[in-house]
Amino acid sequence: MSRTSPWLLLAVVLLGVNSQARGVQTAEIIYINGNLITVDSDFALATGMAVADGRILRVGSTDEVLETQGPETQVIDLRGTTVVPGLIDSHTHPTGASMHEFDHPIAEMETIEDVLRYIKERAELLGEGKWVIVRQVFITRLKEQRYPTKEELDRAAPRNPVLFATGPDASLNSLALDLSGIDETFEPEGPGKVERDPKTGIPTGILRNLTRYVKTESPGRTPTRDEEDEQLTELFYDYNSVGITSIIDRNASSSAVEQYARLHDANALTVRIGLSHAVGSSGPLEEIEANIRQVAEKAIRTNDSMLRTVGIKMFLDGGMLTGSAYMREPWGVSEIYSIDDPKYRGVLFIPPERLQPLVRATVRAGLQFTAHSVGDGAVHALLDAYEAVNNELPVAPTRPCLTHSNFMSRESIEQAARLGVVVDIQPAWLYLDTRTLVAQFGYDRLRYFQPLQSLFQAGVTVGGGSDHMQKIGSFRSINPYNPFLGMWVATTRQAKGYEGSLHPEEALTREQVIQFYTINNAKLMFLEDEIGSLEAGKRADFVLLDRDILTCSGEELIETKVLATYLGGKLIHEHQD
Repeated sequence: MSRTSPWLLLAVVLLGVNSQARGVQTAEIIYINGNLITVDSDFALATGMAVADGRILRVGSTDEVLETQGPETQVIDLRGTTVVPGLIDSHTHPTGASMHEFDHPIAEMETIEDVLRYIKERAELLGEGKWVIVRQVFITRLKEQRYPTKEELDRAAPRNPVLFATGPDASLNSLALDLSGIDETFEPEGPGKVERDPKTGIPTGILRNLTRYVKTESPGRTPTRDEEDEQLTELFYDYNSVGITSIIDRNASSSAVEQYARLHDANALTVRIGLSHAVGSSGPLEEIEANIRQVAEKAIRTNDSMLRTVGIKMFLDGGMLTGSAYMREPWGVSEIYSIDDPKYRGVLFIPPERLQPLVRATVRAGLQFTAHSVGDGAVHALLDAYEAVNNELPVAPTRPCLTHSNFMSRESIEQAARLGVVVDIQPAWLYLDTRTLVAQFGYDRLRYFQPLQSLFQAGVTVGGGSDHMQKIGSFRSINPYNPFLGMWVATTRQAKGYEGSLHPEEALTREQVIQFYTINNAKLMFLEDEIGSLEAGKRADFVLLDRDILTCSGEELIETKVLATYLGGKLIHEHQD
């Protein structure tokens, strides 16, 4: 790949002016006549940028940046092309996502019929007795807005155990229940619930936070280490193709950390990675606290900012797509989520008396604590834990985080602002799930669903992510990681299959949504002095776009194409017509 891109018809000029004679550091490359959205503190626009040694040397007018020109400086005329800082995704799961279709391609499933057809085909292909597993096809996104029933799964694969899992919740067929020992006498330990027929007590097949009891066996072939690295590298290149230059892995396992380190040592990483280490919350507190200290002791701090530790991640509640997020008020009886208890509020995995010492241990270790906190009950529980710990030692320096934080309240926003809590939100949930959430809760109860504008106005640092879980492809993935789709959602509050906007008063401006995916996420990574804006001294992570995302229409925003992506001044992606 060459630095001079033919699709821009760039004019390369060597004027031979020696900037060193004027006591100015010489640029390797100068970009002129562009539309640079700097995302600095003034959100200034510029026309030129000089780069040297992988960092931005100067940003300003064309005349100002040309002052850094030397006899061998390459000068590139952008001819009005829009340039933005490298985009950052605050919430990804790359190692699992990259391997999802390693064994076989998986078609999109939008209806129960699609699900059952896939299960039937897999059962026939795999043979009798083999597990058929479907993961992360969420019921909120199915046309019928419900789980496939045990009886439907039985008919699709009568001789195969079937698991339809949507995270910790699932629907199983009869054979899968039998093989897992889940019958009318089964009583789980810890949080979770087996849904049962109220007359017979026989399990209906729906499990809440109990997939840990399902005794599955993988039916696919096992990849080699090289194959895993190839898949992950392919995913990272696809991230680059939509302008993403940095990510946070929001539940990094030890094996994932090892894989990232291996690619980093081989100079094969094309995204900067922040690690939010997975730490389990069950077992003796002393052991969990020891695990937290161990993460701190082994924390990665690289000088080039390519791979570094952010903090730890736990799971505080269930999910809104599965009917298990922990809410302050009851969910309500629901056919969609198979809820028959009018007092049911979801599942809280970590009680307050355990949560506080875990937060305290993390703050003392100098790490960011975050937890999967979807429901407003979970959000308030985590904020109260931060508040309690803050009475003993300041939490703000560690940038304690709320992950997902979909359901909030005015009080929680104010509390987060006061404590210096940062928030990691994914617009994909609003885009894909508003239709079902309004049907379940009604419009009014969703007043503070992803309240982005309120968070910005309160001074809370909130960053945008995707929660990319499965598949490679920025629009076809679960969830879609195309940042321009995320920008459109956050600025319009419009959703798939839903008429109108969901509380448009919470929409972001174009300036804010660009901050949402750049400098704000840099702060979530503790890298705002290195990346997130186009400013002198920062690393030269930037993206060339085919349109001005400050002024184009909403429809055009979704269709934004990345012409080129640069990481540390190096071209890592170039658009091919």
